[in-house]
Amino acid sequence: MKNTLKVQRAILDLTQDDLAKKIGVSRQTINSIEKNRYVPSTVLALKLSAIFNIPVNDFFTLDEDD
Repeated sequence: MKNTLKVQRAILDLTQDDLAKKIGVSRQTINSIEKNRYVPSTVLALKLSAIFNIPVNDFFTLDEDD
């Protein structure tokens, strides 16, 4: 799964740590999501959607392999 989390975070001028605190996870979790090493749960994806005020599908997209 690909994502634009890093870009969306930059638009809001948030650090990984800032975003992590807003949604109740570690900075390492945000880093892992951005590097496509971790696929977030539905709950976490919805929290991110609320922070960025955009639909989940606007920043998470499936690869051909998914």
